[in-house]
Amino acid sequence: MPVRKQVTMHTIAKELGVTIQTVSKALKGKPGMSEATRQLIVQTAEKLGYYTMDQIRSLRLERIAPYPAERLRFVLVQTAESTGYINLLMQGLHDRFASFGHTIDKLMLPSAIKESGMPNWLEEQSLDYADGIFIAPSITPKTWLPYLFRLDRPRMLLSFPPPGVRIDSVIWDVYEATFQSVAHLRELGHERIMYIGDIHLQPGFILRWQGFCHAMSINGIEVDPARHSIAARTRDNRWVDELRQLIADERPSALICGIDHEVHIVYKLCGELGLRVPEDISVIGFLNEQPDTLPLFTRPLLPIRETGYRAADRMLWRIANSTLPYEHIRIQGDFITGNTTAKR
Repeated sequence: MPVRKQVTMHTIAKELGVTIQTVSKALKGKPGMSEATRQLIVQTAEKLGYYTMDQIRSLRLERIAPYPAERLRFVLVQTAESTGYINLLMQGLHDRFASFGHTIDKLMLPSAIKESGMPNWLEEQSLDYADGIFIAPSITPKTWLPYLFRLDRPRMLLSFPPPGVRIDSVIWDVYEATFQSVAHLRELGHERIMYIGDIHLQPGFILRWQGFCHAMSINGIEVDPARHSIAARTRDNRWVDELRQLIADERPSALICGIDHEVHIVYKLCGELGLRVPEDISVIGFLNEQPDTLPLFTRPLLPIRETGYRAADRMLWRIANSTLPYEHIRIQGDFITGNTTAKR
């Protein structure tokens, strides 16, 4: 396969029908254009594989070819439980790999399979022919994980790594996100803060709770687990009735809902209890994205797409540096103040 041609600012300008000067301004962050135009130019540069000299130097230091002669194929393995954020992860992976000319595909692992059949199933998917494998969060059943970890290909875990597992990982930092949430509510004068979220299903869930306990203790507030909704969820949604009673008994002034798919339920429950948000109770929700069905939520911005983007870089780095120690990277996001929190 021929070497990809180097992309210049002239290439980008021709693609969009603008001047080279406009492209240069956009990429250098200079004023003189709308934010929409700037964003379009930056996205086009990324899609075409444009690199500044500093970026090229950085890639070469990590032994990553900015204009590779060979197209690589990567696979993201997931289960149905991963679908809540898989599109954001795929967007980040695709955007980064596209700039190098590489491809990324999804592979859905079956849930109705005996553990004894897992090795044969993986072999039938020809994963040995992939150049690298990404493992999505929330893989269920967890019996898949040991077999995925043992695959003889470069692997990248998009989750928090289990102790003792020799694998690279990249994940958005929910521990820091919980700290940001508690800090915001304390600035508003809240002390009776209730945490809501299953802490048992996956490592990221327990880390949210640990971050909450740590942040509260730093603020001198004791945390009694019995006064928070942290039990494992059951299919009958009994936890919702238990939460209704818990809120009525504890009368918190603020809630932190740490799980994306529980935010809608908690917000609706506040309305059923006659609690106005944010006049009567403040609510922070760990939403993957802001939905149209909810008001603008106060929330930590979970950098899921950015995690995919960064993971693609680290995969290429791992392929080029196979003997170096494994790395665990956490991506920190910003915090947005919406319309669901108010001063106490």
